[in-house]
Formats: sequence, C-alpha cells, structure tokens
Amino acid sequence: LADLAERAEALGSPLVTEHIAFVRAGGPLTASATLEAGHLLPVPRTRDALRVLCENIRIAQDALPVPLAVENIAALITWPGEEMSEGQFLAELVERTGVRLLIDVANLHTNHVNRGEDPAKALDELPVEAIAYVHVAGGVERDGVWHDTHAHPVTRPVLDVLAELRSRVAPPGVLLERDDDFPPASELAGELTVIRETLTIAAGAATATATATATATATATGEPAALPVALVPSEPSVPPVPHRPPTDATRERLALRQAALLSALVAGTPVPEGFDTRRVRVQSRALAAKRADVIAKVAPELPGILGSGYRPAFLSYAANRPMRAGYRRDALDFAEHLLIDGRPEDPVARRELTFWWQERAGSRPPRRATRLVRRARAALVGIGR
Repeated sequence: LADLAERAEALGSPLVTEHIAFVRAGGPLTASATLEAGHLLPVPRTRDALRVLCENIRIAQDALPVPLAVENIAALITWPGEEMSEGQFLAELVERTGVRLLIDVANLHTNHVNRGEDPAKALDELPVEAIAYVHVAGGVERDGVWHDTHAHPVTRPVLDVLAELRSRVAPPGVLLERDDDFPPASELAGELTVIRETLTIAAGAATATATATATATATATGEPAALPVALVPSEPSVPPVPHRPPTDATRERLALRQAALLSALVAGTPVPEGFDTRRVRVQSRALAAKRADVIAKVAPELPGILGSGYRPAFLSYAANRPMRAGYRRDALDFAEHLLIDGRPEDPVARRELTFWWQERAGSRPPRRATRLVRRARAALVGIGR
C-alpha cells in the first residue's frame, strides 16, 4: 500500500481503484497451503464478507493519499447462502466506508447471463452518486456462459446497461477496456463513437423524462416547472457508519470458505457443498485457460517448442497442480513436469526444452525419485500443520 500511495502521488492520480474480489486463499489462518487463483474470484455477499471487506477498505483508505474506488467484477459462479444482492452489497460498502464505486457495466451484463441478476435492479439499489468511474468492455458467450474477455467488441446488451446507468447519473468518465486481440484503430474509434452516442442518447432521454415529470407536477400544483438538474456524481451525503472491525472468527470463517472453493478450482479437490458443480468446473477450466495464456506470454519459447501440443499439455498439467510461486516459476514447473514424464516425444523438441529449462532452473531436471521425495515432503508438511 505504501508503494501504491507513492505512485498515486507521483502520477497525480485523482483516485485509486481495485476490484471487489479475492485472488488467493489458504495460509496460516486456515492451516493450509496458500493457493493462487491467477484471476479475480467473487467474494460471497454475506455479512461476514462485508465486515472483512469494509475493514480492508478502511486500511487502504488510511494508507492512500487519494480516494479509493472499488469495482464490481464478472463472475461465473454463485456462492451458496448469499444474504444480499449485488446492488445491496455495494450500497452497504459505500454506507459503511464512504468508498467510491467503479461500475463495470460489462460485468453487470456478465452476471445477468451467468447468474440471472438484473442489471437495472442493481443500478436501482446502489448509490449512483458514489460512482467515480465506469468501465465498458466486450466479451463472448460460449455454451450459455458469458466470458468477459476484454478481447471482443462491445455488444448491444452491454451498451444497453450503459444507457441504463446514464439515465440515472452522469458518470465522470467512461473507459473502453481492451486487453487483447486489438483490432485496427478505426474499429476501436468506431466503438468509442458508439459508446459516446449511447451516452448522449441516454442523457437526452433522461433530461426529457425529468422535464416532463417537472412539467406535469407544475401543472397539477400550479407551481412553476423546475428545470432538470444535471445528474452529476457527488460525495456521498451520509457519513460512514461507525467502524466495527471483524472478529478473528469472522475472518477465519470467510478464509475457510474461500480456501475450500479455490482448492476445488485449482487443485481438483471436491466442490464444496451448495455450489453448482458444473459452473465450478467451467470456472476451473477458465482459470486454467487464462493461466496457459499468461504462461505463453511470460515464456513464449514454450509454445514455440511444443507447437500445437502446448495448450493441451499445459491444461492437463494445471488440472490438479496449483500455481505455487508466480507465473515464471509456473513455466519452469511445467517444463520440468514434461521432461520428467519423458515429453515431448520428439527428441529435438525435448532437447530444446531441456536446454530452455537448464538455462533458467539448474543443471538438469530432477529425476523421478527426487520428484517423489519432494511430493512426500510436501505431504508431510501438510499433515503436520
């Protein structure tokens, strides 16, 4: 947080933003190995999670020199036993901490497709005056599941959610997110034009509605019609509620639930009770696929050496092998796994992979016996915790 605060000041940033999500679980609080998701996962919308999240937000707010805004995320899975809707959860966060909101309308659409949640209802429930920023992004639907890819054009349903938001408030800024598969500049410019047109049309409709309502009221009461007030975000008028930190038991309950879910997603353990098993498996495959994509960028030599066999080999490797120390270590572990298994079968490719591994990890890949000893030690450490 200190480094982040320093960078915010150096860049003159008007605010700092972060996602409402978790990316790792386990560790001392759960007496288990730390697991990395490699991607954003939803927190349960429960009172326990709310208390922990509020405390974390306050810690960040105290450390940052500029306001903090938190962003809603896209999700494939739903936690069992949730106690609030997305809009209610965001409203509680704002009320308790005074935090600002970064609303991603593409994520609202994603949760509509994947979780059956109504974007308009979420916008009705959250405090739109707390919105500091808006994100728009493209995605794609596969087998009834919407994937927020940031690598496809923005679709009409996402623009419709943006229009819904603009009919309620004028956001200070709207950002088009694009992370991969960049089209020609003319296509991106076209998307930006459509986004601007969507905002303009929605703003005009909102103004017309406000004017008509004011006129109708004036006609009924005999009072002069009030001019429509510009919908601009402002600081929340209600101060944060008194702080009540979460107890250790609250943090432990949440940590155990997150660890169980993440273990099912990245380590192949049983799906926790109450979750949709099919959706958890879809999320697991999505995490593995994203992991494979990142490894291909961090270590582009691997897909170069393995060719078309890279992706299926990596997905098989990742099925029950969690990432343990970042993506570069993951790439080395993957190569080591293949070499110990006598792969790739092509001797030229295997020699290239061996040289690649040796340059980065050591003199030679460990033998099978060494690997078994490592696994036994890891198991004993886990038992002793």
